Amino acid sequence: MLDDDHRYLAVRSGDARFDGVFYVGVTSTGIYCRPSCPAMTPKRENTRFFRSAAAAQGAGFRACKRCRPDVAPGSPEWNARADAVGRAMRLIADGAVDRDGVNGLAASLGYSERHLNRLLTAELGAGPLALARAQRAQTARILVETTALPMGDITFASGFSSIRQFNDTVREVFGLPPSKMRERSAHRDGAVAPGGTALRLPLRPPCDLGSLLGFLAARAVPGIEESTGGVYRRVLRLPHGNGVAEITEGADPGHVHCRLHLDDLRDLGTAVQRCRRLLDLDTDPQAVAEVLGRSELLGPAVTAMPGLRAPGHVDPAELAVRAVVGQQVSVAAARTIAGRLVQRYGKPLTTPQGGLTHVFPGPETLAEADLEQLPVPAARARALRMLMGAIASGDIDLGPGADRDECESRLLSLPGIGPWTAGYIRMRALGDPDTFLRGDGGIQRALRRSGHTGSMDGITRSWRPWRSYATHYLWATLTDGPGPSGRAQ
Repeated sequence: MLDDDHRYLAVRSGDARFDGVFYVGVTSTGIYCRPSCPAMTPKRENTRFFRSAAAAQGAGFRACKRCRPDVAPGSPEWNARADAVGRAMRLIADGAVDRDGVNGLAASLGYSERHLNRLLTAELGAGPLALARAQRAQTARILVETTALPMGDITFASGFSSIRQFNDTVREVFGLPPSKMRERSAHRDGAVAPGGTALRLPLRPPCDLGSLLGFLAARAVPGIEESTGGVYRRVLRLPHGNGVAEITEGADPGHVHCRLHLDDLRDLGTAVQRCRRLLDLDTDPQAVAEVLGRSELLGPAVTAMPGLRAPGHVDPAELAVRAVVGQQVSVAAARTIAGRLVQRYGKPLTTPQGGLTHVFPGPETLAEADLEQLPVPAARARALRMLMGAIASGDIDLGPGADRDECESRLLSLPGIGPWTAGYIRMRALGDPDTFLRGDGGIQRALRRSGHTGSMDGITRSWRPWRSYATHYLWATLTDGPGPSGRAQ
């Protein structure tokens, strides 16, 4: 963790890697900025540093209109951390406070409200309500400035309970009423329904989005995913309804273009966060490159493919299903089996869009389904049904606030769930940046091609804490992609 003097050095250098990691408040102006703000560097005695935008807002600072710190990419620290604070931050970003209140957030983490508030305030300078408020304000600004949605729709889409609360918060945080923010915006897309809501999702460059979208396209399950003309589209199952996300690569290296079609606008913030996790937009690619680039084995791949991401998933239970049905079969065969599950047990969309026709069946449905009819061994069908039962009952938590170690342990206790399956679920469904799939056939083949014949312990230790990215770099070195034994589903 940086001290304030080192933070000030980052501000002086304008280092964008720290955007979202901390925020700088300028006491002479009452403004808070991201470290890379292009404005004149403030004097050291006029600066205060905050671990969250909520803490800066709580101290009375307004967001800078030039560097827009409220829309900086999320901190990679919260994405990676497995402690209670990191888990709480992922849940708050997913909208847990708006849906379930602070009591629901605390219960999902196994803490009392008082203890959770104490933890977050000590670490971030703000409690869960303030953090959720900052999240709502960020969503509101994006919608005000980049869409033509009516202000009433934006109020509820960003999680506010009333238009008055929305207006007061926006004015307090940004120093302008929503109408003035819209007038001054140069980023408005203007596209609303039926064209959906168009957004630009910020990231830390570089980002090899082409490889990432290719990875997703190769594994697209018929009925819920498709990739055509450079656009990846998939169905989302959300708290208040369903949705469709369209993701494409734009000309701006600092953003990904995303268009969302939602049944209920209240799901917009949650949909954005799930797309961010799917695309791994909150990672710091330079931090990954600094570690993996030193590796004699991985260095050439890191240089050739800067910004390779470790994709997560929008629906952890769906990913768990795909990991199980993908055991010991090719990527194409796993897609076929998952597609049959979708057609047989998925809920049809009210309005199909192209090849998107269904919502992936939930764990409650699959726990009661006759999965022995699938073209998989009977033992695997039983394992899948038991896994879905454990998720449906809450015995296994795959949500953004899950304890990764506990989840992996419970997965391994189920018959038919081995280290590869549990590790793959941990890496993609739980977003763990430091999982290495030691027994993966594709990884072993990539190591043999590189000429490595010794123990993996030494080299993988040097890849920490980014072994999930090492896994993806090794897969990427296989020109023909992971084979049947690779099981990279």
